Amino acid sequence: MSGGAFEYTQYNITMIADEIEKEIERNGRAKTRDELKNEGWRNDEWYEKYPEDLNWYKHPDEIIEKFKEGVEILRKAYVYAQRIDWLLSSDDGEETFLDRLEKDLNELKENNGKERDKEVLP
Repeated sequence: MSGGAFEYTQYNITMIADEIEKEIERNGRAKTRDELKNEGWRNDEWYEKYPEDLNWYKHPDEIIEKFKEGVEILRKAYVYAQRIDWLLSSDDGEETFLDRLEKDLNELKENNGKERDKEVLP
């Protein structure tokens, strides 16, 4: 395994971005039966009294847009942390660092565009 200058903690950035994306995906939607089961301490009586708990919290559109911006920034931060990690760990030289950084950032930009297209298309 390569890298290690940051003790692989850059992966935490990815985990944060993934959690924010989950929040975006479930924004305001009804919880599945499994999701309700995972809340074990709630029963049918609870949901009769608090039917709003049958759905995930609905954040305003403006907040969701900021979440999306945050995910994009975090994904970019991960790329920088990973590439710098490899440079500082002597897995990459300076020229390779610059090439790989540019390549990874371009791939990230392409993937973000594809994700946005999915949101727009039915």
